[in-house]
Amino acid sequence: MSLVAATAADVDAIVALVESAFRGEASRAGWTTEADLLDGRRTGPDEIGAIVADPGQVILLSRDADGAVDASVNLRRDGDLTWLGMLAVRPPLQGSGLGRRVVEGAEAFARERWGARAMRMKVIVQREELIAWYERRGYRRTGETAPFPYGDARFGLPRREDLGFVVLEKPLA
Repeated sequence: MSLVAATAADVDAIVALVESAFRGEASRAGWTTEADLLDGRRTGPDEIGAIVADPGQVILLSRDADGAVDASVNLRRDGDLTWLGMLAVRPPLQGSGLGRRVVEGAEAFARERWGARAMRMKVIVQREELIAWYERRGYRRTGETAPFPYGDARFGLPRREDLGFVVLEKPLA
């Protein structure tokens, strides 16, 4: 599997993939759904386009033999840290090991291209199964938390009032 950096031509495919992995009934075909926690959109062309255009970020893509996007992940530089976000795998492919391989590729990219010493991420605290998945890959809770951005529809429409994030980190050296 190889990962390639997304371009502006990939924006619509990335939005469709991310939405299918996290929101709505289609996301229930996989295990990474947030449909019980959030309604509304997960991202949009405006946000993905801005990420693709930002030299401090990259969206890495895994494509199938026909060139369709099967998985994506966003990386953002922050000094000697890299933030991983929006890991999305097409729902029928979840559980196949593709997500693990994409995370491993993202870690290698951050370490080799950006000299990152660690990878960090925020995960919704109620996503215990997802947190456990990352912990099995060497990520650990830092003890830091972050509030959920209630009132900002760009992050979804909360279905409950107790959402928040935990911060996970993995050394890359």
